[in-house]
Amino acid sequence: MAVLAASAPPNPHSFKLGVSAYLDGLPAPVLGRLYEAPSSCLAIFRLLPPNARYIVLNLLWNDVGVSRADLDLIARRSEGKRQMESSLAALARLHILGLAGPQQLLRVDPAFGQSLRYALTGGGERASFGAPCDTPDDDPPTEAELDNYATQRWETILHFLVGSESSRRPGDSVLRLLEHSELMTRTGKRYDITARGFQFLLEEVNTQLWDLLLQYIGLAEREGKDPVDVLGFYFMLGSLTLGQDYAVEHLTDTQQACVDDLVALGLIYQSASGDERFYPTRLATTLTSSAAPLLKADAQAVSDDPTEQGFLLLETNYRVYAYTSNSLQIAVLKLFVSLRARFGNLVMGYLSRDSVRGALDRGIAADQIIAYMAAHAHPQMRKMAAGGGPDRPLLPPTVTDQIRLWELEKERIKTTSGYLYTAFSSQSDFEVVRDYARDNGLLIWEAEAERKLFVTGEGHVEVRNFVQSRKVEA
Repeated sequence: MAVLAASAPPNPHSFKLGVSAYLDGLPAPVLGRLYEAPSSCLAIFRLLPPNARYIVLNLLWNDVGVSRADLDLIARRSEGKRQMESSLAALARLHILGLAGPQQLLRVDPAFGQSLRYALTGGGERASFGAPCDTPDDDPPTEAELDNYATQRWETILHFLVGSESSRRPGDSVLRLLEHSELMTRTGKRYDITARGFQFLLEEVNTQLWDLLLQYIGLAEREGKDPVDVLGFYFMLGSLTLGQDYAVEHLTDTQQACVDDLVALGLIYQSASGDERFYPTRLATTLTSSAAPLLKADAQAVSDDPTEQGFLLLETNYRVYAYTSNSLQIAVLKLFVSLRARFGNLVMGYLSRDSVRGALDRGIAADQIIAYMAAHAHPQMRKMAAGGGPDRPLLPPTVTDQIRLWELEKERIKTTSGYLYTAFSSQSDFEVVRDYARDNGLLIWEAEAERKLFVTGEGHVEVRNFVQSRKVEA
């Protein structure tokens, strides 16, 4: 079955696009293994753009295929030409739609089509969508208890990420994942947030979850786990029922090995490690849907409460007023603001060279600090900016410019190790060696008038051998 030419993958700015971008990079054999499970096919179908889902449903029960002209007639009722091409490209990247037969008709991949039909109509293996336990649980958790459990687990991770004083230390598996994901760096026993970790705090919960889960696949593969089984487990969890208990014994060996790690992330609840049953939390059951995980405001850096999303006032004298009682929001502010007072629903502080440099030393960029304050600007600041015309900035330019200047102070001098070449006998010798180093990407700096050049430490041996070979030739 030939595959259609695929265009570039989409830019991942939401959890759906992020997962789709990851799937786009998987080779056809890996996708083929995923398509053996109806739960995986249903999850991937949910992640498709609406127009792509429309095409798949129209071709799902057509084993022969249709011509491109016929497909144009089908799609014309729901989308324009540009959307049509985008949908076909998305389906081609995932090897869901391809060309088959001597007439090169378009049809759904047989394995994907069979599994998706099972998912929609019933059939296939019983455990594809989890196997409910046959015996009742003597003390089953309520949905509220599952929500509270997931919230506590997720809050622990986020509070540790920002270095909250009252934060508990997550388990070793979570610490390894945070370090592997480059959200935190470790120096001895100390963990510090990185620029990527700060950006992670600005994402909504499902995007944060998928960021970690996709990174976990690489970590699991390094530990000998089957990455296809791990990804298939995620897709299965997204189709399970909140409050229902499922049997561990029906999971594959790889999936059983992942249970404890997903318990630490708050996606799975078990009354005890090694229990024969597990409960998916709302964090798991909403993995492949657009439904909110329904976590408390403290469980995310960007609260779902509209009054919390615009809570920050910034004055031209560098003073900061934050109308929030969200402990996680306050912990994030402490990364770059020197806090001086705290009341019931208000914290006060100011931006200083030392407070901003502290954030810069952690790897947080000036533009990230500015973007965070703009994203959480108080409605009054937005109203004043709107009233001042289209060219009036939301944040005071004197403050944002100074933050960038503080960053430039830190980056004013950069050191690079290498070797300095001097005392060339002639200008032509200098130019020949310089051009060789430049063409091979080894040149760092040159001073043509003084016949000096500086090459990388790795390229020193190569340049030296080139100079010696010219002496021999001469």
